[in-house]
Amino acid sequence: MPLPQLSYKQGAETSPLPERKYREKILCLINQMDEDEVVLLGFWTSPYVMRVKIALAEKGVHYYYLEEGNLFKNKSTLLLKMNPVFKKVPVIIHNDKPICESLIILQYIDDVWNDRAPILSENPYQRAKSRFWVDFFDKKIADCGRRMWASKGADQEAAKKEFIESLKLLEGELGEKPYFGGDRFGLLDIALVPFSCRFYTYETLCNFSVEKECPKLIEWVKRCSLRESVSKSLPDQYKVYDFVLEFKKMLGIN
Repeated sequence: MPLPQLSYKQGAETSPLPERKYREKILCLINQMDEDEVVLLGFWTSPYVMRVKIALAEKGVHYYYLEEGNLFKNKSTLLLKMNPVFKKVPVIIHNDKPICESLIILQYIDDVWNDRAPILSENPYQRAKSRFWVDFFDKKIADCGRRMWASKGADQEAAKKEFIESLKLLEGELGEKPYFGGDRFGLLDIALVPFSCRFYTYETLCNFSVEKECPKLIEWVKRCSLRESVSKSLPDQYKVYDFVLEFKKMLGIN
C-alpha cells in the first residue's frame, strides 16, 4: 500500500515529516511496494528530475515521488544506496532496481513502456541527432546557466553571451517545427523544456529577455506548456528564483 504523505502522482504535494520518521516511512514504503511499482527520487528544482516526471506522465505511468528534503547537506540513506556512484537525483526504482542519470532513465522508460507515446524516434538518424543536441545542451547551455547565477561582472556577461548564442543555435534547429522532432513531442523537447522554469532567474539576474533574443524558442516553450505532462511537472518560476537567491546566500555568493 502506498503512503500518501510521502508519495504523489504527477505533481501532488507531499506532507513534511521529521527526518528520522521520513526515512523510516520510506523504507516501509519500499518494502510494501509491488515489484512493478515505480519510485522516483528527486528534488523539486532539478530540471533533470522534471525530465523524468514529464516522460512518466507522457507514458501514463503511475509512480511514487520521494522528495530529497536536504539534498545539499544531508542526502537520504535511500539515495546513497540507490546511487552510490554520483549520489545525485534523479533515480527511479523499478523492479527493485535503480536506474540513474536522466537521459538513461528516459531511454529506459521508452524501452519498458514501448507500447505508448514514443519518446525516441524510430529513425536511427533522428535518434542520434536528438542525443547530439541534448548532449550539447547539457554540456554547454546548462553550464552557462549555472555561471550566470553564480558569477558577476565580466564573467557573468560572458556566460550570458554564450548562453544566448547557444539558445539561438537551438532555435535554428527548431526552425518552423512545432516540436524539435516535428509534429511529435519527443526526447529533445522533454530534455530541454524543464530549463525554461529558470529563464526568469537568468533574465532577472543578468538583465535580458529570452523572448526578445529567441522568440520562436519561447513560442515552443508556451506550446509545450499546454501539455499537462509539462505544466504539472515544472515548478513556479518565481519560486525557483527565490530558491536560487537562498542558495546563493548559502554558498556565500553576493
